[in-house]
Amino acid sequence: MKIIMLGAPGAGKGTQAKKIADKYSIPHISTGDIFRANIKEGTELGKKAKTYMDQGLLVPDDLVVDLVVDRVQQDDCKNGYVLDGFPRTIPQAESLDAALEKLNDKIDYAVNVEVPDENIIRRMSGRRACLGCGATYHIEHIPPKTEGICDTCGKELVLRDDDKPETVKKRLDVYHEQTQPLIDYYTKKNVLAEVDGTKDMEEVFQDIVKVLGA
Repeated sequence: MKIIMLGAPGAGKGTQAKKIADKYSIPHISTGDIFRANIKEGTELGKKAKTYMDQGLLVPDDLVVDLVVDRVQQDDCKNGYVLDGFPRTIPQAESLDAALEKLNDKIDYAVNVEVPDENIIRRMSGRRACLGCGATYHIEHIPPKTEGICDTCGKELVLRDDDKPETVKKRLDVYHEQTQPLIDYYTKKNVLAEVDGTKDMEEVFQDIVKVLGA
């Protein structure tokens, strides 16, 4: 079962990808993990990727696809995998499909965790992080016992720059521009499945399991 996870930043797709990987005993693959593993092992592809990353540049699509295809050919992927955070654009999706086709392989499901922007902004701007121990809270869902103070170490809780509404809005704009077209792309390929990401995390997961039919 080869699965791609789609969804805006903060939609919870990473959490669901991990749950799918655990349930079906298949690897959860993120491009960040692939980059780190290849760089650590000093592979040829890893060295190429590092030259871009060291300069603060984006790794080119063809190199990312090479790294992903190399990863999905490893033994632990023979029963499938969950790709999280890739592809992000139509050219990446087309390159991935072409590379998989050469291996007589294809994506079975593209699961889109659908959450309206206003929910994501509220969800992310409610996060608070501890400056001392790094513990995380949410003012609605996991509030600290004392407002603004960490339960564990008593240090101050802050709203990280990444979680500020204006930053989240920018990230969502980029997502809609680059990644939203993938919804149409995978719909045309008859592999798209949409689930309501505003539900409770466990309910979202059960909806995904129904889609995967196992």
